[in-house]
Amino acid sequence: MEDILQQGGQITLTALGSLAALFLLTKLSGNKQVSQMNLFDYVMGITIGSIAAEMASELESPLRPLWAMVVYGLTAWGIALLTNRSIRVRRFITGKPLILMDSGVIYRKNLRRARMDLNEFLMYCRVSGYFDLDQIQTAILEHNGTVTFLPAAMQRPVTPADLSMQPRQELLQTPVVQDGRVLPENLRKAGRDGVWLERKLREKGYHGPEEVLLAMAAGGDQLAVYPMETKKEAREMP
Repeated sequence: MEDILQQGGQITLTALGSLAALFLLTKLSGNKQVSQMNLFDYVMGITIGSIAAEMASELESPLRPLWAMVVYGLTAWGIALLTNRSIRVRRFITGKPLILMDSGVIYRKNLRRARMDLNEFLMYCRVSGYFDLDQIQTAILEHNGTVTFLPAAMQRPVTPADLSMQPRQELLQTPVVQDGRVLPENLRKAGRDGVWLERKLREKGYHGPEEVLLAMAAGGDQLAVYPMETKKEAREMP
């Protein structure tokens, strides 16, 4: 029984150590979503993850997989620096975008290079809201695997510039109340104080921040308030 507890403690420590090392190496390589990863990022990610899993259960010599993780992490970091400084290295590692369609012509050769068939291409078009190919001017396969579209001139949304309008620039909203609690630091960054917040809440019919789930301060004198759900249950999808 004592041996089991001892091994369990060792596994717990090595698992926590591998998790900490994995977190630090991930922070070193930069924060990227899966959809933003290129092929090299993906390969390095799954390799470091598998080594971290091995380290969690390696009781005799956990430093060996830890050292391998460090080597992989530093290699990824070094290659990231090279790709930022050298266009040639960047094109070799991350690749370059492929034009799949332009001016009504679908480039079959580039579809083959991208290992993509017509059905997949049409699926990407529909996912992006293009059910009619005539609405697309250019379609580009980016190096991270996503397909981006330039709509045809007659199909793109109208902008204020098209109508010679000059709308007022909207500013980022800052949360000043969350879960019924005032956030003094955010309130200060928004250029407001507690007196202003109390006055705005009273104007909107609230007696205090404890009745507010979320309050967002915008530019000017605006405050968007979302109340606590106390009287009715949250809606659910049918």
